[in-house]
Amino acid sequence: MSLKSGKIHQGDCLQLLPKIADGSVDLAFADPPFNIGYKYDKYHDRQDDQDYLDWCAAWIEQLHRILKPTGTLWLAIGDEYAAELKWIATRQIPNRFIMRSWVVWYYTFGVNCTRKFNRSHAHLFQFIKNEKDFTFNAEDPAVRVPSARALVYGDSRANPKGRLPDDTWVLRPQDAPESFQPMDDTWYYSRVAGTFKERQGFHGCQMPEQLLGRIIRVSSDEGDTVFDPFTGSGTTLAVAKKLGRKFLGTELSEDYARYATERLAGIRSGDPLDGPADPLSSSPNTANGTTLESRIRRKAGDRRQKTLLGE
Repeated sequence: MSLKSGKIHQGDCLQLLPKIADGSVDLAFADPPFNIGYKYDKYHDRQDDQDYLDWCAAWIEQLHRILKPTGTLWLAIGDEYAAELKWIATRQIPNRFIMRSWVVWYYTFGVNCTRKFNRSHAHLFQFIKNEKDFTFNAEDPAVRVPSARALVYGDSRANPKGRLPDDTWVLRPQDAPESFQPMDDTWYYSRVAGTFKERQGFHGCQMPEQLLGRIIRVSSDEGDTVFDPFTGSGTTLAVAKKLGRKFLGTELSEDYARYATERLAGIRSGDPLDGPADPLSSSPNTANGTTLESRIRRKAGDRRQKTLLGE
């Protein structure tokens, strides 16, 4: 591997990826531009369909090359190109990936839409190279969740270590907690909204650390190398460092690379992950929240109090 690990290399990932040796990375996490017109400082996020797909095919093929035979690629993508990128990874590139899981990340603070249902999810593909030999830490207690047998029925036969997450359809978990269970494969983590303490401020598309924590824990071991071709705010590498993994990233933007490098400098192995491990704790319960009616009543009460005090 000619690119030094433990740092972010600034430049085009397609130019830098060939400098990484074959079979030298244990886990890659890719959260590429979605080609939906987001305003990045260096990248134009509105390519022609075929140009965008050809570009994706090029870096997906490179990621397959640099991954170890037991390695894993996790790919985050939106609705617009999810089907196409799955096809590219598992059907188009010469050395094809095998899709192991298709996880839906359900989040709060979704995108408000006026002519369609509001978007509150993204897709997370888990691709492997060898279906009989790949890293999947099913027994890691930080990955496992309590089973319904234990939570709902109090069954003494339930495995005290819990079970692996799987998938389901969910409604609004903050309004109906019983409709969302942590063992489901629709993963619920809040987006890193602008008011969150976790928010870095220099990048608008920031992944939550707890989401990356689950992926890195289950698909790599301590000391393994984690690579992110689109480093952005640096969350993948930050979580990898906290969890005792080696890390390596590429980033097109000089500013993003600099800010993410500064973020990494303030992190030590063993530091806790930012954000709540329990996703429900990050979403206010509507019943305990503030409604429009209650705000109106409170303002009216404030006016009456000021009148009584002669203010």
